[in-house]
Amino acid sequence: MPPIPDVLPFQRATLLQQLATTPVWDLVVIGGGATGLGVALDGLSRGYRTLLLEHTDFAKGTSSRSTKLVHGGVRYLAQGDIRLVREALHERGLLLKNAPHLCKNQSFIIPSYTWWGGLFYTAGLKLYDLLAGRLRLGATAHVSSQETLRRLGNLRPAGLRGGVVYQDGQFDDARLAVNLAQTGIELGGTLLNHMAVTGLLKNAKNQVFGVRAVDQETGRDYELYAQAVVNATGIFVDTIRQLDQPGTPKLVRPSQGVHLVLDKSFLPGDDALMIPKTEDGRVLFAVPWHGRVVLGTTDTPLAEAHEEPQALAEEIDFILRTAGRYLARLPRRPDVLSMFAGLRPLAAPQNCSGSTKEISRSHKILVSETGLITITGGKWTTYRRMGQDVVDRAIRLGRLPKAASRTATLPIHGARPTTDFSSHFYVYGSDQPHLLQLMQQQPELAEKLDPNLEFRRAEVVWAARCEMARTVEDVLARRVRALFLDVRAAIRMAPAVAALLAQELGFDEAWQRQQVVDFTALAQHYLP
Repeated sequence: MPPIPDVLPFQRATLLQQLATTPVWDLVVIGGGATGLGVALDGLSRGYRTLLLEHTDFAKGTSSRSTKLVHGGVRYLAQGDIRLVREALHERGLLLKNAPHLCKNQSFIIPSYTWWGGLFYTAGLKLYDLLAGRLRLGATAHVSSQETLRRLGNLRPAGLRGGVVYQDGQFDDARLAVNLAQTGIELGGTLLNHMAVTGLLKNAKNQVFGVRAVDQETGRDYELYAQAVVNATGIFVDTIRQLDQPGTPKLVRPSQGVHLVLDKSFLPGDDALMIPKTEDGRVLFAVPWHGRVVLGTTDTPLAEAHEEPQALAEEIDFILRTAGRYLARLPRRPDVLSMFAGLRPLAAPQNCSGSTKEISRSHKILVSETGLITITGGKWTTYRRMGQDVVDRAIRLGRLPKAASRTATLPIHGARPTTDFSSHFYVYGSDQPHLLQLMQQQPELAEKLDPNLEFRRAEVVWAARCEMARTVEDVLARRVRALFLDVRAAIRMAPAVAALLAQELGFDEAWQRQQVVDFTALAQHYLP
């Protein structure tokens, strides 16, 4: 058994020391979601001295609240956005190669209750396969009503004429974000969570050449200089743009997506269900995920962005009502184990007035008069391409020396092909043997945190040592995903997690108590 790897590069003290020893960075990225991590990783792959600063935790916002799909976007194909679909399908193929421990091939079935439905969706999804080219995951096929019922199990049989099976990608979004941060650090970068950017530094020509930041744990202020500064804060890009140029028009139009998590018995097979047309013109998915089922999503325009968006009663009712039209056993509110809401950072056109489902998910890059580079829009699947495009723009602006991106073939931390998804430890990839070794060395860490969930005490220790977790929320929301799988169990786990973190990170009992209070209050938003 190989020894547990040196954790020093991931420790906060080591990362903070790098702030003092680097007088000028080539690239400073504001925001630690999918987009910011993509930008930072691309810069590091080209050899640039790169710093990423995240206000709270990696993937705290939208990037941990997705439908868990790595996909080209069937809906965008129906809207005729061929370019976006082709790009996303290409990136889907790369991601499944670069992070095979987190991203896998998932079969989806569209049930057909009309004579023409099977033909229509089969033809459309054949085009989907064609656009994926050599990176396609499998061929679309029409299956009988008997086969559709066998595979989906809980599907309503009355009037069913068959189904269309197609392949797409499925993943763990927050786990991928953590692995991207680890990859960046292993490439020599400095990626810090719980570090808030409070202002932009400008020279005599009113050009941005750095940021002001504050350590959220200690309150210490920093002035950090850079050749290029990128605003990749997702739904909050306008907050940073206001720091740059007060009064600038808003760039983002928020759209809320809500998901409900149910017991696996509501979709007992291995296939996902895709409902191709809901009453509001969207699609709705029921996706197997970590032994549960994720149902979603909604599309609700909002006037303002919030760090902890809350599901609206009508959104919950919409998802349950839509799913109930297709499932023989109807899901009800008491069946919901957890629910979560995320805000999409849609790059809305200035004259848009219709539903946000009509707004393109293509990303947009803007450069202000002061040189601040802002990226908005896009989606998880295309995070790598978004990062490449941003760094290419910085090169064209003369902020960075020319160098080629290497992220298309760059393995993500933990990358290890796997076909065994029976144990939840598969998400650790190549780190799994080290985690198991930790439990062998300290048997008390092999104990479950709660009888209803699979997670072990060792995973909290590992999250603190190697995955930069600093709070109970960091662990239960984005390292072991308990908050998203069973919110009541997660609340019960909070005291044990706080005690383990305090021991690892050197915090006192008062910190532990406050962490439990804070997490319990946060978790109320995830209760149905």
